[in-house]
Order: sequence, then C-alpha cells, then structure tokens
Amino acid sequence: MKNIVVALCCMFLMACSSKYPNQDVTNQMFPQVTGESLEKEAKTLPDDYSGKPVLLLVGYVQDSQFDIDRWLIGLDMTQTRVAAVEVPTIQGMFPRMFSTMIDNGMRRGIPKELWGGVVTVYEDGATVQQFTGNESPNNARILLLDKTGKIVYFYDRGFSVDALNAVRETLATLN
Repeated sequence: MKNIVVALCCMFLMACSSKYPNQDVTNQMFPQVTGESLEKEAKTLPDDYSGKPVLLLVGYVQDSQFDIDRWLIGLDMTQTRVAAVEVPTIQGMFPRMFSTMIDNGMRRGIPKELWGGVVTVYEDGATVQQFTGNESPNNARILLLDKTGKIVYFYDRGFSVDALNAVRETLATLN
C-alpha cells in the first residue's frame, strides 16, 4: 500500500504544471503543434487550417470553458464568419495518461456535430502554454491567425465586447 501511495505521489509531482508568464504573441507565427479532434482525427495546428483565417480559443483549465463559451456565443450573436476552433491544451504526463477519459468527458458535454471544432492538445501542451503564458489560466487565449498562421490578434484577459469587436475589425481586414 505504501508503495502505491509513493508511486501516485511521484506521478502527481511529475505532472505538476509549469508556470509561464503571460506575453503578447501578436505578429508571431503560431507554433506547430499536434492534437486530436473529438472526432478522433489527428490535427496539426496551424497547418490544417492554413489558407484562411482561423480563430483559436485556447483553454488551459476546465474553468476556461466558461470564457470560451462566452466568446462562442458572442461570435454567433454577431454572426461573425470565421472558422473557430476550441483548443483545450493540457500539459504534463498525468493528463496525457488520462487523455482518453478527459476527451470522453468532453464528448459527453459537447454535441457530436461540434466535435470537429474541438482539438485537444496534450503532448505539445507545454509548448503552447510557454508560448502564450499561462497566468490567469481561467481566461481563454484568443488567437486570430491569418491564412499563413501568423497571429494578427491576441487577447488573454477574459471575454469583453470590446475584444470581440476588435476581433471582428481585425478579421474584416483579412477578408
């Protein structure tokens, strides 16, 4: 029993998330990372969305879903036409070990017709978190990429109407 407790403690310690300071990544290229849609299709970001603008809504913790939902509702209510991809991004070995269980939990809470728009990133989770920073993890990271994968708009302070309007204005310059 003692060995099991020690092993579990070691796993949790190895899975501890690193903290990275937030940074503005506007005008940088989004790093190439791999993930899987909830439809179980392998995806490479940003390559699989090149050729057109894409809005990545990146969440680092489950509570960031509230922020992402507000963004999605705002985009829908304003009839903003852009490919929007939710990107749950979780770093560490422990989450990777339970990725199937985590993904199945997401599938239970998301209508099947939306599964293609959710790409979970585990293996490259630290890459994305280090790139944008992960302070205030409840706030989604909103990244509007142009057709080449360059970040033309970045926001990480929680949903606001002003930020939504800024996304729309920036998007209008890309079309």
